[in-house]
Amino acid sequence: MEYFSLKRSSALNRGQPNLSSKVYVRSTRSGKVQKIVREVYLRQDIPCSSTLCRACFDNAPMDYTQKVAPFVLSDTPAGSKDYPNGLYLVPDTNAFLTGMDLFETETGFRDVVVLQTVLEEVKNRSLPLYHRLIALTKNEGKRFYVFFNEFRQETYVPRDAGETINDRNDRAVRKAVQWYNQHLVEAVAAKSKKAKRVPSVVMISDDRDNLRKAKADNIPAVTLSDYVSGLENADELLDMISAAQEQREVRSKQAEVFYPEYYTMSKMTTGVKAGTMHQGIFNVSQYNYLEASVHVPAFEKSLLILGRENGNRAVSGDVVVVEVLPQDQWKAPSTKIIEEETVAKNDNPETEGGENIVTERERRALQEEVKRAHDQSTEGKPQPTARVVGIIKRNWRQYVGHIDRDSVKSTSKSSRQQQTVFLIPMDKRIPKIRIRTRQAGELLGQRVLATIDSWERDSRYPVGHFVRSLGELESKGAETEALLLEWDVQYRPFPKTVLDCLPPEGHNWRVPASLDDPGWRGRRDLRDLLVCSIDPPGCVDIDDALHARKLPNGNFEVGVHIADVSHFVKPNNAMDKEASQRGTTVYLVDKRIDMLPMLLGTDLCSLKPYVERYAFSVIWEITPDADIVTADFTKSVIRSREAFSYEQAQIRIDDKSQQDDLTNGMRTLLMLSKKLKQKRMDAGALNLASPEVKVQTESETSDPIDVQTKKLLDTNSLVEEFMLLANISVARKNYDAFPQTALLRRHGAPPKTNFEELGNQLKVKRGLELRTDSSKALADSLDKCVDPKEPFFNTLVRIMATRCMMSAEYFCSGTQAYPEFRHYGLASEIYTHFTSPIRRYADLEAHRQLAAAIEYEQLDPSLHSRHKLEAVCKNINVRHRNAQMAGRASIEYYVGQALKGKDIQEEGFIMKIFSNGFVVFVPRFGIESLIRLRDLATPEPDAEFDAENYVLKVKGDVNRSVELFEKVTVRITDLVEESTGKRKVKLTLV
Repeated sequence: MEYFSLKRSSALNRGQPNLSSKVYVRSTRSGKVQKIVREVYLRQDIPCSSTLCRACFDNAPMDYTQKVAPFVLSDTPAGSKDYPNGLYLVPDTNAFLTGMDLFETETGFRDVVVLQTVLEEVKNRSLPLYHRLIALTKNEGKRFYVFFNEFRQETYVPRDAGETINDRNDRAVRKAVQWYNQHLVEAVAAKSKKAKRVPSVVMISDDRDNLRKAKADNIPAVTLSDYVSGLENADELLDMISAAQEQREVRSKQAEVFYPEYYTMSKMTTGVKAGTMHQGIFNVSQYNYLEASVHVPAFEKSLLILGRENGNRAVSGDVVVVEVLPQDQWKAPSTKIIEEETVAKNDNPETEGGENIVTERERRALQEEVKRAHDQSTEGKPQPTARVVGIIKRNWRQYVGHIDRDSVKSTSKSSRQQQTVFLIPMDKRIPKIRIRTRQAGELLGQRVLATIDSWERDSRYPVGHFVRSLGELESKGAETEALLLEWDVQYRPFPKTVLDCLPPEGHNWRVPASLDDPGWRGRRDLRDLLVCSIDPPGCVDIDDALHARKLPNGNFEVGVHIADVSHFVKPNNAMDKEASQRGTTVYLVDKRIDMLPMLLGTDLCSLKPYVERYAFSVIWEITPDADIVTADFTKSVIRSREAFSYEQAQIRIDDKSQQDDLTNGMRTLLMLSKKLKQKRMDAGALNLASPEVKVQTESETSDPIDVQTKKLLDTNSLVEEFMLLANISVARKNYDAFPQTALLRRHGAPPKTNFEELGNQLKVKRGLELRTDSSKALADSLDKCVDPKEPFFNTLVRIMATRCMMSAEYFCSGTQAYPEFRHYGLASEIYTHFTSPIRRYADLEAHRQLAAAIEYEQLDPSLHSRHKLEAVCKNINVRHRNAQMAGRASIEYYVGQALKGKDIQEEGFIMKIFSNGFVVFVPRFGIESLIRLRDLATPEPDAEFDAENYVLKVKGDVNRSVELFEKVTVRITDLVEESTGKRKVKLTLV
């Protein structure tokens, strides 16, 4: 028997509850008849939350503090032409599904009643939209109120025999609107004998049947677009309504379809289980929009998806199910750059019927590729191909782009004629999006945010809607906001609920003076130690500090002291929830998007010099050979003596005249760090490389002045080694204490196939062997990849090797076998993140686990739950990657701005070759750029591509050959890229 009830408490039930029960029978799979009883306690004390209503306030339930929750809905809500007395809005589920962007705007949508029925339906239909709706209900300025209509006696609606759930829910919405209107008339009459304005309560729905029934019952109701049409900025707002509904109506009149129908979910599930189908993530090539890949466990190499038809409306990042094509259709990966803006340049956004999904140009581009399919070089070996047969999970998000000028019919800014235009996303892997807009002229030259609503079988491109303009292309504000949106970085100011969690003393907070104060409980007083911090210049969120001193027995005491963030951020409060959502601090060239409010990040937690701070310390006894004797973990209080930049610390260490204890402590740390690093390298740790540049900006305007390659000093390595050691030590301690729920970080060994191409390139071009049977073998063979004539060659190979690696990821220890814990890159059996809790949520969780492991405090139940920790890991893995990508995009934008108007020559290296172009990497600026054959001469010169030897022979006037790893001189200028609207560096061969 299934039993459901709403539990009552005396505090919540002043009104007499009424019991509604429904009994029905159903057959189980085994054929037994089961009796189901559902019971709901119906109440009359659930308030309407209108400040006009005294009766509801007097009868409303109290919370645990014996207070009534503040009433939300205004007594003077905004009105309109049709509703001069003001109105409260009651949207149905479809209104939220198609217009969530509208409800989030600052204008026009306040005093909204979110019915429990609708909230639950939204949750079932779209979890991301549900979270956005919940955020609106917490935004005090918007006045969104959740009304539990399913538990209020007058608004509860039992389902009738034969009635669909959808029809019952629509009836529940109409019933709630009807009750609200009657209730407000009574409330205003009871409050005042004089005639007063009574706001109208209006249902918003795009469901024709629901609207018809509302009209029949005299219930106020309008469509979303009709309501928006009456608002001041209607043109802009109307563009924000989802186009999916409109498309469905158009489609019902059309017969022709272009894409195959998706398999049913049950057919796909059966196929994946049987091994006849495979599930994976759809990844579009950044160099060829007609080629995608899906990595599946059953195949060593990724499955290739060639052409739009086989891609079947999948968008990069979607989780798809694919069917492998017959072996005679297997092909080699592309060696050609194929870009959508050149092949599909003049498509008409208005055209739907009669268009082909594969244009002649696309077909030709693909056929040229097929000719080389059976070439016997490594590049050309046939690879399994597949086609998409269904989508398990869409990865659609909000996309930033710009309006394609060629798709706009009327460019007049005053025109309000609706037209269909193309939005070209900044991310080249995303197809053009059709959007209908009344403000096309105004949006030209703007960075625009849009959403995909649908991609049906009869449309060559996905259909979406306009969300908002971010500002002019290339303006610093618009481009920065664009990259934050592209990488889903949470950048809004911290809400009041989060700021309320901060210490009330604010910047005046101090470590308690008395050792008897509860703040000192369980803490070790380490204020006498000569502690200092070493960080990048200008660092204000100082997570870590170090000390070293000689012990009487000849060994050394070394301490890593980490900001004790967990003292200020308690599990499950509003600040903790916000930090767990943000996952990490994001560093851009000109700003920082903090994980925690600045009061904590740059003051109370930051281990600034000359002030006492709470810390979490790891203290080792280490021999002069850098062997660990003991490791001790303690909460502490420290007083840092100095905050050095890497360069300042290096100068001080190198200055022989400095013989004070603090400087000698740093020299000890440097000596031990070199030995620790050697031990890691001997164990097989990898010394990889990535393009590292620093953009120098003008202090007041943040305009870029210069671009420099980052110089790494011994002090960089000093800090890194002790942070790695602390992370490893804490990982072991936490895993011993919590073998099922320790939050750890792993780095999987890459499959051998990942290195096949690079290994072959080194063998063919330089006669070098890349061994990948272990991290030690790879490290040793990378050391041997040298070119006596070219010092940078080894760094170039290490950059290319880094791209063959798997991504490191956070995980919960109970989800993996111990051998899988290994961190391949660091050659460590176990690892976690502990040393940066101001800027990473993973470290904060590790602090909480370590505090429990040393019995400083009880572990919060959320850190005992494998299920909850897995969800945390999943989110912080995404956030960590997005933060890295946003940081790189910021550097790319500023490098482009720094080189604006310049014309300089620089050395570069060829790191990838195609049959119609090549990629050049310029170390000086850390940039890589594509040079196409068409960039070399007009018309595009012919060329002969020797894929086996990685040589491209360009014919005609250019008449030269380019080879992989070749050092070339390039001319660097800048241009605004037509396809993305971004200012990019343009390289041409000298």
